[in-house]
Parts: sequence; C-alpha cells; structure tokens
Amino acid sequence: MSSFKIDLHTHILPSGWPDLSKKYGYGGFISLEHVGPHKAKMMKDGKCFREIEDNCYSPETRIKECDRDGVRVQVLSTVPVMFSYWAKPEHCLDLSRYLNDHIAQVVSENPKRFVGLGTLPMQAPELAVKELRRCVQDLGLAGVQIGSHVNDWNLDAPELFPVFAEAERLGAAILVHPWDMMGQDNMKDYWLPWLVGMPAETCRAICCMIFGGVFERLPNLKVAFAHGGGSFPATIGRIEHGFNVRPDLCQTRCKINPREFCGKFWVDSLVHDEKTLRNIVDLLGADKVILGSDYPFPLGEEPPGHLVDGAGSLTDAEKTKILETNALHFLGIKKEKFL
Repeated sequence: MSSFKIDLHTHILPSGWPDLSKKYGYGGFISLEHVGPHKAKMMKDGKCFREIEDNCYSPETRIKECDRDGVRVQVLSTVPVMFSYWAKPEHCLDLSRYLNDHIAQVVSENPKRFVGLGTLPMQAPELAVKELRRCVQDLGLAGVQIGSHVNDWNLDAPELFPVFAEAERLGAAILVHPWDMMGQDNMKDYWLPWLVGMPAETCRAICCMIFGGVFERLPNLKVAFAHGGGSFPATIGRIEHGFNVRPDLCQTRCKINPREFCGKFWVDSLVHDEKTLRNIVDLLGADKVILGSDYPFPLGEEPPGHLVDGAGSLTDAEKTKILETNALHFLGIKKEKFL
C-alpha cells in the first residue's frame, strides 16, 4: 500500500479578489468577507453562500493539514461556484485568468506539494481554447476543471468539442465537477441538490460524452469525473439497456455500447462506502479510480484516503494505484517531480 498519497479533488480560493459586481457592473458573483483570523464567508449578492476556514485559501494551512493526514500532493482547482459560465464571456475570461494565475502562483511556490487545474470561460469556446493553452503552455498547469454542463449546453454540445479536441492535443487532464444542479428549485430541503442533484449531474455528463461521441472521436482525451462518477456506476445496466432497446434515441451519434467506454475515463474515490468503491473498481478498473477527497468541504472525506486505506476488499496493489499511481498517469506527471 502506498504512503505517497495524491489527492486529485481539492478546492482552493485566493485570500481575496476584487469586487466583481462593481468591476463588471452586475451581480451574481461571489465575494469573500473575512470574519476572523481563520474564517471567511463566501457572499453572493449580500447573502452568505458558504462559510469557509483558512484551509480553503491558505497554502500554509493546507500543507500542515496534508502533513497531518499523510497526503503528499494536492491537485488544486477552484470552487465550482466560481465557474461563472452565466456571466458575460469577457468577464468570465477575466475572472478565470485571475483564478488561474493564483493557482499557478501557489503551485510555483510549493511545486513538490501542489499541482494545478485551471478554469475556463466555457460559454465562449474560442476564449476557452485560448485560456486552456495559456494554462498548460504558459502557466504549467496539468489541465482544467470544468462543470457538468455549460448553461444550456450539455458536454456533447458541438460548440464545446473544440475545447475537448484541444485538451487532447495538449495532453491536458480534465476534471468534471457537478455544479448548477438540475432540479434544485424543486428540492430545496434536506441538502438534496448536493445529495441527489450532484450525482445526477455527473451521470448526465458521462452519458453525454459517451452518447454524444466525444470519447469515440477523442480516444486519447483524459477526463476524470468527481464523486466516483456520481450515479453512473449504479445505473450503467439501465443505461446500457436503454441503448440496446431504443437505438433510435440513444444511438444517434455513437453506436458503441456505453459499457465499452467503462475503463476509458477516470473517477475519483469519493463515494463514502466500501461496496460502492469496490463496484467502481470492478466496473472501470483499478487503473481508473483516483483518490479524491473534496477537501476542505463537509461532504468530503477526512482524512483523505481513509476509505481506501481501510477497504478490506481491495488488494494492496489496488490501493497503491488509487492512492498514487493513477493520479500520476492521469496528470501526466512523474513521481520524481515531488521527491
């Protein structure tokens, strides 16, 4: 079993940024209000969106907690609410560049502890392609994090294909994270958008990339999906059955059985249940599951890798792949970089 843990799924923010509503001339953006030496509130139009601690914006605190938890490397990405795909493209690009520059700076100051994933103005694919190139070629980021959909576009939208094609060309890794959850206006109680909507969003993203032919057309594209692939692993039987019995609906853009794509993409290990973890390993392969904790948020795993470490159903070789090796392959980075 590996003692060298790489956590693919962690979120970071700068310790502050300009007043975006004032800068761009309209609301809807997140601001950060510090309420103590180690706490802050993410505010949206005067209302508290989420309270966070300094481990969300302090690299020093993150490194201390990684040392405590036995995590050698964190892969940094922004908090999905910052995607801002709803904003005017030029403003989303400006914000994306600010966030990407910040992540690149944190990585450059701590290159043996952090790897960076950028964010893109996906609502403007031409701008997204340019920023993707800047992330990888100029900033040295390993890839990008994107949302499970982009406004009215699912990830099979033809408009988005050039972004994926460029990511394949660059060898950039893509982490797909659910956001702007479907049906949230009709399930406001019990934290259901996070408990029900997020797994559905991730399944939606996987199905669109399969049925829409993205994976077929870009066989070398590196994509990982958060939260163990959401509800996809548990519903692959239904998805495959639908593909077989309704080809008129499901085979319009790709005629390859969706089960054939299991093992062509990655998922993280954040499933909170050993039987579910064993299922995704069996379905996708031990090479396609990567440690992900959702640090530093409440729905995450603490300490990172606890489920994998304690899983009696996994061999030591499988644990090493999940905790270390698979992330290196996905990110295209050698272990020696961190030694």
